[in-house]
Amino acid sequence: MLEVCLATAADLPQILSLQQENLPHILSQKELEEEGFVTVQHTDEQLHLLFSSAPQIIAKEKGRVVGYALVMPPELKASIPVLVPLFDRLANLTHRGEQLQNLPYYVMGQICVAKSHRGQGVFRKLYARHRKELASKYDYCITEISTRNLRSMRAHQKQGFDLIHQFTDASDEWNIVLWDWSI
Repeated sequence: MLEVCLATAADLPQILSLQQENLPHILSQKELEEEGFVTVQHTDEQLHLLFSSAPQIIAKEKGRVVGYALVMPPELKASIPVLVPLFDRLANLTHRGEQLQNLPYYVMGQICVAKSHRGQGVFRKLYARHRKELASKYDYCITEISTRNLRSMRAHQKQGFDLIHQFTDASDEWNIVLWDWSI
């Protein structure tokens, strides 16, 4: 039976393992296009830092992590250098006429569902638990998605995320999306 819960320190190696299975350089072109992928490769140290700073949400079945959704508070932006440009960009964006940097938000550091559990509502359940755990502290959940990751973009839009910005950097073209919990 699937359980969506808070991660424990003992779950962190399984999160990293699932992440490894879904990095672009591991997947075929067909898998990249049809299944989606994760972009950031966390170190054990970075994942422990995220874990110690905020609740990290996972989906488990029979003791195995089959999905995760990582919380990345803005105050930790320097801890994962590849995400610093995202936070810098967010500092210059607005939502409903207000600077994002002045609003209570966090970044979805990464969400991933095991291939064996895709299409079963795990993504939706992970985000539902996020809202349950974090809505008292934050009004907005923000993430960036490669425009090549069509599966992820569709899933986020279905969840209620709205596109607020697009940009291109040296590595890819990106969509920044926001889920507004304040309305």
